[in-house]
Amino acid sequence: MTQIAKYDDYIADYLHFVTVERGLSANTRTSYRQDLHKFFLYLQEQKAELPIADVDRFVILNFLEFLSDQGQSRNSVIHMVSTLRKFFQYGVTSHWVAVDPMTQVDPPKKAQHLPAVLTLEEVERLIEVPDTTTKLGIRNRAMLEVMYATGLRVSELVNLKLDNLHLELGLIQTIGKGDKERIIPIGDVAAHWLLKYLTEARPLLGKAQDDAVIFLNDHGHQLTRQGVWKLIKQWVLAAGITKDVSPHTLRHSFATHILENGADLRIVQELLGHADISTTQIYTHISKKRMMEVYENAHPRA
Repeated sequence: MTQIAKYDDYIADYLHFVTVERGLSANTRTSYRQDLHKFFLYLQEQKAELPIADVDRFVILNFLEFLSDQGQSRNSVIHMVSTLRKFFQYGVTSHWVAVDPMTQVDPPKKAQHLPAVLTLEEVERLIEVPDTTTKLGIRNRAMLEVMYATGLRVSELVNLKLDNLHLELGLIQTIGKGDKERIIPIGDVAAHWLLKYLTEARPLLGKAQDDAVIFLNDHGHQLTRQGVWKLIKQWVLAAGITKDVSPHTLRHSFATHILENGADLRIVQELLGHADISTTQIYTHISKKRMMEVYENAHPRA
């Protein structure tokens, strides 16, 4: 067996382990696969197909420096370190390597980065973009209303099922990261547009309808995350918004706006489905930044 074939076997074996033993989601497995392919491609091209048993901390450090030189972001390098750390821990237990090369490798410190957040006026402009005289416009308005009203991740939005809706109670349920279920309130306006979409537009979307999935494309199939991303880029342009906006921006805006209006941080943590409240605390920094901007613009002697 060639060394390259062995590389592929290592990846396949590890992904099987995280699927069966750890039950990781498809998205997480995909990110691990991409990272490991990148690492083994480096070994193939830069290290003359170095056997995995000969990988030491210096090989890893050279690889991380290579990624940085290639223009990879700090967060991408941090993610790679995390992937390799888990992979080589498994490699030790599987006797692929005698010594874990990651034990003396520290990830670069994560840069403090505040995500883009829309103002309330920008959210309203964005939500008004879809032409609600058309079936796709009604669907698009419903998606925007739901995303801003609930803070759903785009993956959670496209995977919403009809039986996840409890509109008579003002609630929806979703499965988030780590297959954790949570119940989220949905406001009257978002519920109105969602019901309008379900009754007036969704039945008109193609013949190959998925009976379970809520949001469909114009062929009756489930919308993808990539499809929603492209749509939002179009709507942002039409709304005249110059910020770097992604589907996640509506989630950031949802969290920031309810915190600015007095919501408790623990409640926001529950609504967003964060396992660790430290992840939620970034929104308090955004709120403080916004507070300073308002003060500097409003106070005559700021």
